[in-house]
Amino acid sequence: MEVEKFLKEKNISLGDNVKHLLRELGLEHLLKKIEESIGESAKMSKSKENVVDPEDMLKEFGADAVRLYILFSAPPERDFEWREEGIAGAHRFLKRLYTFVVQNLKYLKGEGKDGRGDREYLRKVYKTVKKYEDDLKRNFQFNTAIASLMELFNETLKAKEEGVSPRALREGLEVLLKLLYPITPHLCEELWQKLGKGRLLAYEGFPKVKEEYLKEEEVTVVVQVNGKKRGALKVLKGTSREELIKRAKELENVKRFLEGKSLKKVIYVENKILNLVV
Repeated sequence: MEVEKFLKEKNISLGDNVKHLLRELGLEHLLKKIEESIGESAKMSKSKENVVDPEDMLKEFGADAVRLYILFSAPPERDFEWREEGIAGAHRFLKRLYTFVVQNLKYLKGEGKDGRGDREYLRKVYKTVKKYEDDLKRNFQFNTAIASLMELFNETLKAKEEGVSPRALREGLEVLLKLLYPITPHLCEELWQKLGKGRLLAYEGFPKVKEEYLKEEEVTVVVQVNGKKRGALKVLKGTSREELIKRAKELENVKRFLEGKSLKKVIYVENKILNLVV
């Protein structure tokens, strides 16, 4: 919207210009809707009478959610706009994490056989540890570090659905709780105890990167059309079938044999052969 673009370019805040007018007209309740539609809200300050009382936020959302929201909203050297929907989002994330652990305690404490996706999941876990560590070394960039933890949690949900073993899932969650602990200590300590740990999480220390999981193994997948070799792809071990098909179709020699034909079936031998039947 042109109005929003103009306000941002001129660094004009709607809060500065219309708050008192709306109050006089008895329409102050409309300010939030207007801000959300066409402009930025005023930066928090006493002179603008838009200060948020931290006590209210602590009572409503808890200390962990408030801390998570503040650190996630912007790098430490920058100001940010306080948005209630933002802190509500942080609270929802913590609630999802708590619910997932509690609802899957029996599975997480089980043993079972190693799953096919264990290695790939743990590779994502330890790549997150490395990224988190790098973000903190780079001027305490908690916002990007937290984003990587949220992404890891989503990968954990996906891994559970895909049948990753209890051992791997438990290891991933333990790492996640250790990384999240400096930011949301109360929730993490409680979940740590629920996982059956005797010692306090506070004494566990920062997780170490397991380098063996960071080694990305490459494999050569032979691409066939109707059973005849038409090309080859060098890819990371475990690359998805869909990604392989997409890349195979981009090979010049494969394009020639697919042109004007419809794909009837795909036969894939994991990490070895991709056969496109036309």
